[in-house]
Amino acid sequence: MLFIKSDDLKTGMRLAKPIYNRSGVMLYDRNSKLTSQGIVSIQNFGLIGVYILESAEPLPPMTEDDIEFERFQAMSVFTIKDILDAVSKQKEAKELYQFANKILKNYGSLHRKINFIQSIRSREDYVYKHSLNVAILCAMMTYKLKMDFKRQLDVVVAALLHDTGTLLIPPNIRNKNKEELTPEDEKKINTYHLAVYQMFNKDKNLNTDIIRILTSIIRELHPAIANSGISKDSLPIGAQVLKVAYVYDNMTAMKFEEEPFSEIAAVRYLLDREKEYDRSVVDSLLASINILQPGTCVELTNGDKGLVITANENNVLEPFILSFKDNKVHNLGDAREGAEFKIKDVMKTMDNRHLVDSNMLSQYSGKPVHMGEHI
Repeated sequence: MLFIKSDDLKTGMRLAKPIYNRSGVMLYDRNSKLTSQGIVSIQNFGLIGVYILESAEPLPPMTEDDIEFERFQAMSVFTIKDILDAVSKQKEAKELYQFANKILKNYGSLHRKINFIQSIRSREDYVYKHSLNVAILCAMMTYKLKMDFKRQLDVVVAALLHDTGTLLIPPNIRNKNKEELTPEDEKKINTYHLAVYQMFNKDKNLNTDIIRILTSIIRELHPAIANSGISKDSLPIGAQVLKVAYVYDNMTAMKFEEEPFSEIAAVRYLLDREKEYDRSVVDSLLASINILQPGTCVELTNGDKGLVITANENNVLEPFILSFKDNKVHNLGDAREGAEFKIKDVMKTMDNRHLVDSNMLSQYSGKPVHMGEHI
């Protein structure tokens, strides 16, 4: 499965994921071959790109949970847009609590893990989809942490609102790549987040617990606010949950200026920084979503590649692997085998063909060429 930017799409390519409209109606099913009209439609949607199946790649299976999750994302982004646009204009967001309750109803009491499927984001809807995904993750994580419904609701509401400051940033600054931001841009960005921090501090429509979570996470995510004279105190547990969800979604989402990290890289990042991310909170994330489930192809640190055949519930990064090289099963949870090699990352592509330089090929005259010999 490859991510192809909208400008690079070609007719005949097969969609790896479906595309929905705002009502949740499927416009293009997965495995559909793109036509010239379909490509124009995708570009008109404002999508930065879509996931495409490789030429010989079979259609991966999808469960009912997967299909419903993608539908829920597609439909909900329009509701959250209305909510956040109202909040950013300091108007009443009438659907806020109703929508938070809907998220909790769907994902706030799951006994099973789900596949957390990232949707394609455009520049226009990035904040909305990010806030939605963080709220869904928070709903699942707070359940695993055994929080009561009221505390769950507080965290989910805060998750929906936490990135409101980004919406206030003028598009000409917000759409810049990180390396393009000037010191003046950074100063302006901080000003908008500070304004939202102050706005939430005075919001009488939010209870004190939500306000504390919001103001704490805004200070945590935007340290420059401390330069404005606002002191930084310890994070409440709700903000710690929001922080882990924020980082995981931000790392694995498709960004404008860079490729996303894999789920493996994001999990390893969180696990390696116990002083920064509470381990029990990270564990609640791992208990909520599938990371290395059977059927996942991975690259190993010894250069080999393999297939996950059995997950490890005690340590998601140490499953049973079937090596493609020797067709042997390796238990990475075993101390001896785990010392020899570990999982490096998921396989980026199943296509192992070598790329041939077209310029070099054009110079080939048909005569035998020996290793190391110039044409």
